[in-house]
Amino acid sequence: MGDRRPPDQVEDSRNRRAEVMRLRRTGMTYEAIGKQLGITKQAVHRLYKATLAEIPVEAVETYRAEQMERLDALLVKANEVLERHHITVSNGRVVTLDGKPLQDAGPLLDAIKTVLDIETRRAKLLGLDTPVKQQIQTDQTITYAFEGVDLNNLR
Repeated sequence: MGDRRPPDQVEDSRNRRAEVMRLRRTGMTYEAIGKQLGITKQAVHRLYKATLAEIPVEAVETYRAEQMERLDALLVKANEVLERHHITVSNGRVVTLDGKPLQDAGPLLDAIKTVLDIETRRAKLLGLDTPVKQQIQTDQTITYAFEGVDLNNLR
């Protein structure tokens, strides 16, 4: 059974969904997209998920490959920051300790966090962090206490 909305509403819906997808691909957050389109963050998320569900598997693989390339490029940039020598500067002057420039750990730590964020996104994209079913066995005994019940009447 087809869509019963007027054709212009159907077209508006398609255009909005396409715009949500386009903006998400640029890296915008759901909240930012919602502000731009005049809808809630939750509505953006629903539109995004519904549109993703309708995408053929081949298109999903293409999208995943695009995202992987983007993550690879970001990782290269983050690694460049990791490899640089960072010195501490205060009030326009290099801070020294025993006559040697003091290392600034801030950019290094920020780059490490960025690398971890990229790797987390990569793991999600590839489904590497899916929950693992676990079975736990114990030797513990559980005792129940019933107040106000005569257990002899239950037999």
